[in-house]
Amino acid sequence: MQLLGDTPAHRRLVVLPAWNEEAAIGGCLDEILAVLPDWDVVVVSDGSTDRTSTVAKAKGVAVIDLPFNLGVGGARRAGFSYAVREGYSQVLQIDADGQHDPAEVHHLVEVMEETGADVVVGARFAGRGDYAVTGPRRVAMNLLSWALSRVCRTRLTDTTSGLKLCGPRATALYAVDYPAEYLGDTVEALVIAARNGLVVRQAAVSMRERAAGVPSHPPVKAAAFLIRAMMALAIALTRPAKVLEQESS
Repeated sequence: MQLLGDTPAHRRLVVLPAWNEEAAIGGCLDEILAVLPDWDVVVVSDGSTDRTSTVAKAKGVAVIDLPFNLGVGGARRAGFSYAVREGYSQVLQIDADGQHDPAEVHHLVEVMEETGADVVVGARFAGRGDYAVTGPRRVAMNLLSWALSRVCRTRLTDTTSGLKLCGPRATALYAVDYPAEYLGDTVEALVIAARNGLVVRQAAVSMRERAAGVPSHPPVKAAAFLIRAMMALAIALTRPAKVLEQESS
């Protein structure tokens, strides 16, 4: 088991934020460890009250136990802070519910290597797989994609994807400025990257239904998603770019 503070075995790190994912995280970790043997893994247990941490530790990966629930954005920031402290050069954001297929990660790596991107988003709606979203949620996602494509100056079809590959500049930025608000971990994180001069690109991937557990945003809230998504984008666009400018001065 890799302990916090140990010299990392690899320069690439998988960060899994997990809140009460006891039922899914074991299988998720088994798959990641088998498919991505050249990556280290840290699970950020986000104030879980079940056996999430116990299951993860039994798989031999590093675990950060947050004392209370910060939300997925706060958990990811903890993961990025850990990555910077331990000297990792690339960070892969992946969910602990089994929706993201680790076998698809090579598409993100290829795009980063070919384009020199700082952030590569795993896009569900870019020509691979049959993952579908309908109703108000789909309308909101289309609007977000249209707006963020212009902010990031590239075509983005899936701006709420939780599957992202981050290079050194993005990792350093997100370790100190990763939004914890609702949708901030997806929508606002992309705005922050663009405002700080980072290059954002996407890679087509295939995704699955969650392996177990309960979605953090049930279908009954789909209509509210439309309004909240637009509010999240509006707030994100008011944020100034400060972090990288301060670091370079």
